Amino acid sequence: MLMDNKYKNKRRPENAELRRKIDLLLAEGDFFIKQSLGHLNISGYRYDISEAVRELSLDDETVCQLIEDYVIQILKSKISFYKYIHELKKDELESKSLDYTDIKNLAHKNLGVVRNLRIKDAEKLLEVIMHNEDLDYLRLCVKALEISAVKLHPLCAYETLKLIEVKNSL
Repeated sequence: MLMDNKYKNKRRPENAELRRKIDLLLAEGDFFIKQSLGHLNISGYRYDISEAVRELSLDDETVCQLIEDYVIQILKSKISFYKYIHELKKDELESKSLDYTDIKNLAHKNLGVVRNLRIKDAEKLLEVIMHNEDLDYLRLCVKALEISAVKLHPLCAYETLKLIEVKNSL
């Protein structure tokens, strides 16, 4: 059965809002990274798939699928990163000892993937996340990591964020 055109072309407001957020993230991403993390020299970074294709001896299609998997993984991981940072911030306010193990393990897990795919900006960010213990700085790095992932594949990022949004609303 064909969908009536008035319904087929109608966008729900939350879809438009999510698209605006992604567009804004892409538009302001390099500025944010340059202002917040300029010393890492990653603001103008553009991923080149040919290095991964050549060094991994894989075809373009396979590397593209791996990149999509990575984007999905990072967008899901950012939720955990923020959760861990929030918990550590709470512990810090309560003068408890801070255990960065969960953040470091999650960063290490993702670091292996970015090294394999030769994603240089994400590699620098994850190394910082693994070794730094300044919670505000870590939050900036996680945001930059999200921007990096969205830049790699905006459509995949949109679809992933939409699925996460739907899942969270259930």
